[in-house]
Amino acid sequence: MKPVLPIWRGETAVCIGGGPSLKAEDVAFVRGRARVIAINDAVKLAQWADVLYVADRSFIDAHDGMPRFAGLKYSLSSSNPTDRPDWTVLDNTGMFGLETDPSGLRTGFNGGYQSLGLAYHLGAKRCLLLGFDMKLSADGREHWFTDTPDRKRSPYPQMIAAFDSIVEPLKDDGVDVVNCTPGSALSCFPKMLLRDALQVVEA
Repeated sequence: MKPVLPIWRGETAVCIGGGPSLKAEDVAFVRGRARVIAINDAVKLAQWADVLYVADRSFIDAHDGMPRFAGLKYSLSSSNPTDRPDWTVLDNTGMFGLETDPSGLRTGFNGGYQSLGLAYHLGAKRCLLLGFDMKLSADGREHWFTDTPDRKRSPYPQMIAAFDSIVEPLKDDGVDVVNCTPGSALSCFPKMLLRDALQVVEA
């Protein structure tokens, strides 16, 4: 597998998930203020992102490989990984913890977890989480977009428990993680408003 290069060494990265709290104005606010990894459908709000991360080949194929996305594209090895030449496929090295080999990722039951490992490989020393609700919205939505009726529900308790296993390894390696998702059920990382985390003072 081709390793991820630490091209963001020492920088701040924002990992953008698809939770129901995600707002287009927050995504737009991030632009130009940090490196950005868009996960799955989040790319629809951040077509300018530095990186697109998609684990599921069916998503990649349904969008014809996202040919108009100009950034780096990463996916995960599976029983049927994408074979598109503009996508870098990383090894699935297990479920929990932090993979330190830059050619692999731990999965944690969700793409948000995987994107955090990817940001680590890219060299980010501070990671902000946006759209990481890890719960349904008040009206029963899983995502910021309209859920399809047959969409499989996310295993939130398993996903949250998995994040607990990556906290200390990242901290030990000097990587700070801040959850900027309003009302997030993910409590293992400190929480902060997005604008405060990016230390932006507006006139």
